[in-house]
Amino acid sequence: MINPARMKDEFLDLVSISSLSRREGSIAKRLETILKGMGATIEVDDAGEKVGGETGNVLARFAGTRPAVAPFLLSAHMDTVGPAEKIRVQVEGDIVRTDRTTVLGGDDKAGIVAILEAIRVLRETSIPHGDIELVLSICEETGLLGAKHFDTGRLKARRGLVLDVDGVCELITRAPAANRLTFTVTGLEAHAGICPERGLSAIQIASEAIAGMKLGRLDAETTANLGVIEGGLSTNIVPTRVIVKGETRSLSVEKLEAQTEHMRRRFEEAAARHTVTLEAGVRRARFEAQIDRQYERLDVPDHAPIVGLVNQGAKKLGRTLTTRATGGGSDANVLAARGLEIANLGCGMRDIHTVNEWVDLKDLHTTAALVLETLRAHAETTAVG
Repeated sequence: MINPARMKDEFLDLVSISSLSRREGSIAKRLETILKGMGATIEVDDAGEKVGGETGNVLARFAGTRPAVAPFLLSAHMDTVGPAEKIRVQVEGDIVRTDRTTVLGGDDKAGIVAILEAIRVLRETSIPHGDIELVLSICEETGLLGAKHFDTGRLKARRGLVLDVDGVCELITRAPAANRLTFTVTGLEAHAGICPERGLSAIQIASEAIAGMKLGRLDAETTANLGVIEGGLSTNIVPTRVIVKGETRSLSVEKLEAQTEHMRRRFEEAAARHTVTLEAGVRRARFEAQIDRQYERLDVPDHAPIVGLVNQGAKKLGRTLTTRATGGGSDANVLAARGLEIANLGCGMRDIHTVNEWVDLKDLHTTAALVLETLRAHAETTAVG
């Protein structure tokens, strides 16, 4: 029932449209046209205004044929990482990639195309179904901002799927919580050649903190990274300020907080070791830590109904569903934290966030069929109340 030719044409159409975060206006307009042609009612929220983007999140509603069936949510994001200015698509059989000067944008247009095809077939073949709500978010790649600014009170669905991860017939049921960290070290400026002993080097202090810090893969559940260092004015000035930005993630909230405290304490201890005595008295190095929870963890048990529905769909296709954890966050983290029962379904994207990104169209066909069979199973087994 899946139409491979239609899916190929739509995927090539959508990936040809550049849609960097905060610049999703063109792809949103294209998708609104497609969705209206499929019979959906469309709403666009004000998330774009809140994040300085061209459009908000798109919410599409498809009326069901069985009023007693509980609404079901499907979601994917419209934005991509860069480079994505002039996308030149290359097709070799079922493999789609670019000329390697840009990303492909299969993350997450593969998810979008699979969802659209499943809904089309569902309606074209008159398969009984409940109401379907589709959220196409903005700015997922810049901290899940679209989902964070989406009002889930607008949804009737309490269960559903996000399509935004690699793999096929794989369901992400566990994903980490994450903290964003900013450490500011303040020392004391001095002439580096004439009187360096009158200064406190913020770069030296930060380097001492980092040198003893646990980073990278800490265990099977936890990672930490420092990704940005900014500071200093000139080579002949003892640097007075350095800003270090990083993150830590873990499937365990306890481990997340312990690693965050470890990183904070390293800066605290390094700053405390540095003082200088001047005419006006003792000057001490200082540090400040800004710690923000980027998103909460996703933790869906294997016995949850959403897992059972996708598993039923996979069996109908003669496939085996695998549930697994990931080290990345997605809109599913945000939606789950707001009380929805939701998991993240693989949709075939490969080598994402690189110019080597590629998609096998056969994987898209399988994913669309799996979404279709999940919706069928939902209608057969789930009713309001």
